[in-house]
Amino acid sequence: MRVMTSRFGEVELSQDDILEFSEGLLGFGQLRRFIVLDDPNDEIFAWLQSCENPDIAFPILEPELFAPTYSIEISKGDLEALHLDKQKDGRMFNIITIPQDPTLMTANMKAPILINIKKRLARQCVLQDNNLQIREPIFSKLQQRVVQNPETRFKPDPQHIGAVAVKRSDRAPEVEA
Repeated sequence: MRVMTSRFGEVELSQDDILEFSEGLLGFGQLRRFIVLDDPNDEIFAWLQSCENPDIAFPILEPELFAPTYSIEISKGDLEALHLDKQKDGRMFNIITIPQDPTLMTANMKAPILINIKKRLARQCVLQDNNLQIREPIFSKLQQRVVQNPETRFKPDPQHIGAVAVKRSDRAPEVEA
């Protein structure tokens, strides 16, 4: 199966790569099918790409990359909707907003994405913790991580991200004349 994207061109994937969001994402409730794309040319971000709208893609990061103490409690209802017994059985990501000035990038800490990899179910979980921000500044945290650990990769090893992400090829998309 092929999905056209505005950012990455045409992407080849299988039905097993698709994540089903039963309720969509906040502000995008009509979009229910997404894939996580691992762009080999991007050392930091993976992308949550809509299979239904080529223009909709969100940069995402695992919270431990910029917030190692991020500790949250996912509701029993969210876990049940994802067919997960425990929160640690899923993979968590935060949606990142990158404005024109990347030093102002933020992460949505209040509504993380939780994925049941085995069942290919995903959900944006809105947390009730008022101490969490929708726009948590993260640029300096990412920068600090690079300075403190220059040899450490941002993205987990390809095997780890590969459990959830479709590997985008290095070749440029073909353009029709």
